Amino acid sequence: MINNKLFLFVGTGLSLVPNITFAQCVSPVQDCYALGYTQPSCPNGKGVKCPFGAGWYCGGIAVQDCIKLGYDKDCTGAGERGSGETCNGKYRFCSCDASYQYTCTGTGYAGGTGFACGGKYTQCSCSSGYEWKDGSCQKQILNGAQGDLYYCNGTVVGVKSGNMNFYVAKHDLGQMSWYSVISACQNYSFCGNLKGILPTLEQLKTIYYNKSSLNNLLSANGGTKLTSGWYWSSTYGKYSNPYLMEMSDGNSYLWSGDSYYSYYVLPVLEP
Repeated sequence: MINNKLFLFVGTGLSLVPNITFAQCVSPVQDCYALGYTQPSCPNGKGVKCPFGAGWYCGGIAVQDCIKLGYDKDCTGAGERGSGETCNGKYRFCSCDASYQYTCTGTGYAGGTGFACGGKYTQCSCSSGYEWKDGSCQKQILNGAQGDLYYCNGTVVGVKSGNMNFYVAKHDLGQMSWYSVISACQNYSFCGNLKGILPTLEQLKTIYYNKSSLNNLLSANGGTKLTSGWYWSSTYGKYSNPYLMEMSDGNSYLWSGDSYYSYYVLPVLEP
């Protein structure tokens, strides 16, 4: 087959083809692929082109010669694929899969996830307070219980301390008579449809015992410190009258039913 091919280009590149022998005078086969011109191209044009059609004969090129020509990459790393023609299975350039598109640097970024390709990753890991969303590390919008704080769309709306199993509103509702207390608490929204309730006497005592740490949390998160004064509770005593508790000393008192007295209202949340 090589002899037929060489018949067509004697003197144009014979030195490139190994084991050359002169052909007999016969009608040549007019099929480049059948004659051995099976490559679409050769590295740096180092080969013989079919004289009457498309196709190249590249011959046998040693690996070290490929490397000298710049074909020194296997392109087998994470996300890699060869780009362009090959020489002995090696490439001059590697390209990365399109999914490797993130550099994972900047505010809120902790680094890349998994292996990198060309210095880029398919996803990034984010710093504390940030979350991976829509292809970037975005400021995390907290909702619900997060330790001693309760969030609504990223804003603290309640605090607790110690072993408390409920949260205290950031602000009390001021002083009001008993006849307005229940509805005021029920209408107080911690977040959306999440309503507050009037604390029990036991809950008020728990608030009193944790007053110092609660005040620190309230101040740190834009709240109002607990005032020294009487607070309404939802615990009833004699004659179905509710108990009050003094926040300055923790003492309790059964309301006498005097409608003209007003005391503090502090909604709490039981998540």
